[in-house]
Amino acid sequence: MAKTYLSTFRADVTPPVGHPLCGGWWVEPVAGVSEPLYALGIVLWSENKAPVVLCAVDWCEIGNSDYYLWCQHLAEAANTTPDRVSIHCVHQHNAPWLNGDAQKILDEEKVPWQMIDLKWANETLLKVSEALKDSLSHCQPVTHLGFGQAKVEMVASNRRILGPNGKVKAIRWTATKEPEVRAEPEGLIDPMLKTVSFWNGENKLAALHYYAVHPCSYYGDGIVTSDFVGLAREKRTQEEGVAHIYFTGCAGDITPGKYNDGSPENRPLLTERVYKAMIASEEQAQKIELSEFNWRVKEVMLPPREDWKEAELYEILTNTEIGLPQRARKALPLSYFRRSSKAIPISCLEFHEKVWILNLPGEAFIEYQLFAQQQRPDSFIAVASYSDCGPGYIPLARSFEEGGYEPTEAYASPNSETIVKQAIIELLRKQCQC
Repeated sequence: MAKTYLSTFRADVTPPVGHPLCGGWWVEPVAGVSEPLYALGIVLWSENKAPVVLCAVDWCEIGNSDYYLWCQHLAEAANTTPDRVSIHCVHQHNAPWLNGDAQKILDEEKVPWQMIDLKWANETLLKVSEALKDSLSHCQPVTHLGFGQAKVEMVASNRRILGPNGKVKAIRWTATKEPEVRAEPEGLIDPMLKTVSFWNGENKLAALHYYAVHPCSYYGDGIVTSDFVGLAREKRTQEEGVAHIYFTGCAGDITPGKYNDGSPENRPLLTERVYKAMIASEEQAQKIELSEFNWRVKEVMLPPREDWKEAELYEILTNTEIGLPQRARKALPLSYFRRSSKAIPISCLEFHEKVWILNLPGEAFIEYQLFAQQQRPDSFIAVASYSDCGPGYIPLARSFEEGGYEPTEAYASPNSETIVKQAIIELLRKQCQC
């Protein structure tokens, strides 16, 4: 039986004062720091399997060319290949948004808008790569795998509230002030927080937590924060002296809006609810011997949406009579049109056909997470979204007819639902040794 090894890495990715947050939209630039932001990850390998890297970054998004650049650098640091690296943003909003392709379009067209300081972003990537490389000298053998889940109380709710005509009648934002909107039912969510942990005998090496909700209590004030999920994660890390890493699931249409009106006092309440679920998921965990793992990847093409034309987007971008934020925002779909011929990886890490970690791109809707779990109802399936965020939201095909916010920021075709679901089926059902 081949031995399996694991290392954990951690790097500070906090932006400097004055740097844009959330791409410059809706928020002030950095004025101060409530909590530092981190890139956290694991490297997993065995005597006969090349290393796999899973990384969660406390940023809003990383997309398009920058996503591949990050995969390449982390792969080189881990002595593996980019297709064995999956990087995810946690998606806090008082945090950087990295899309260099969009920034270059803005610069080329002389649109005075800064989404990201690319020099700082590249320097940060080198710091993360170095932290990963350094971690390899502190690896430990993995003998057991733990997996458990617990319900998170009063955090997640579906953002899309449909009326009797099947159209979106109200939107539950991350902070929802209207009492009548908060009073609507939770709607479709996945209430379970899932945890996968790695052990060397009785010594815990790392715990990976997965839960689907927009991780935003309040934002826009220029104060950098890892918000309630990051606070819960760091509390667990400090308690145990062990790496706890949080991945946001398919939260494209999931917010805390039913339970959050944006009041600052709600942040510690949401933190405590997630924190309690993290503890409970480990208390209820099963533990199995780990003798092998398999990595599976499926590259997909998500074509740009057919109802948008590249020339029309450019016309808005360059029209100085239109408001600057609206103009600058068009750089995002334009950047996706430019790269849409480049495949997007969907991957999963599998242990003994009992435990699966599925990695999805963009801001995928909760239905994809639930669909994945349906493929193997007798297995433990944790889902992380927000890997390559180039396509923006990934709703369902019907969502475009229902209306609402998300389809306005979905850059890929409605046909993406079929493509993504087929990839999920193939990844979770096929036999593979890789």
